[in-house]
Amino acid sequence: MAAFEGKVIAVTGAASGMGLATAKLLAERGATISLADINEEALKRAKASLSGGKHIYQVVDVSKSDSVDSWIKATLNTFGGLHGAVNMAGIIAEPVPLTEYSDEVWDKMFAVNTRGVFNCLRAELGAMSAGASIVSAASVFGQFGAPGHVAYCASKAAVIGLSRTAAKENAHIRVNCVSPGSVSTAMNEHDDEEHIKRSLSGTVQKRRADPVEVARVIAFLLGDEASFVTGAVYNVDGGWVC
Repeated sequence: MAAFEGKVIAVTGAASGMGLATAKLLAERGATISLADINEEALKRAKASLSGGKHIYQVVDVSKSDSVDSWIKATLNTFGGLHGAVNMAGIIAEPVPLTEYSDEVWDKMFAVNTRGVFNCLRAELGAMSAGASIVSAASVFGQFGAPGHVAYCASKAAVIGLSRTAAKENAHIRVNCVSPGSVSTAMNEHDDEEHIKRSLSGTVQKRRADPVEVARVIAFLLGDEASFVTGAVYNVDGGWVC
């Protein structure tokens, strides 16, 4: 189990779901966390829930490069370095057929899910030294199609391309993705039973993950135990892509 004493880790999407679960797990293992999210009240609650007392938070719109740059600069000014980053901020939309998809929803999806990761990777890589590690959230939907979710699938496939390119360009920093399947988060807490059953029909384990199950894989990829892992996509999906 990786330990993170003395490590500063930046986490987006940190106010809820997998981002919050990851921030909590890393803090429990000794990390100092710089939390970012669009929701300030949820950020305050998230920071208060973490073990230890050195953590900071900042409201960040990952689709805006100046917002991301300001956050990373504040992290460096506060802690003097950045040892790891977890890019979890993302959105999904109601299903709509491709032929009826609006420019506005497409653009918003890519602004957050793809440009957001691009903005974060660019700022994080520029702030890190050799031995650092980055994990970004892709999705199983970035590896196969899902009817009604053309923008989400395409935006998450792009995250895989971004991460693999960053890994190729930065041999001194490890860059990987996690690719979650169905996870119990606020984004899907109102799904009806029929939808849940249908969405899990292609999986082996026939259940949704708890966010901490994804967080554990992220912690592994961030830590020294994954020292020879870079440019990888780790599926955390209960046997969906297999």
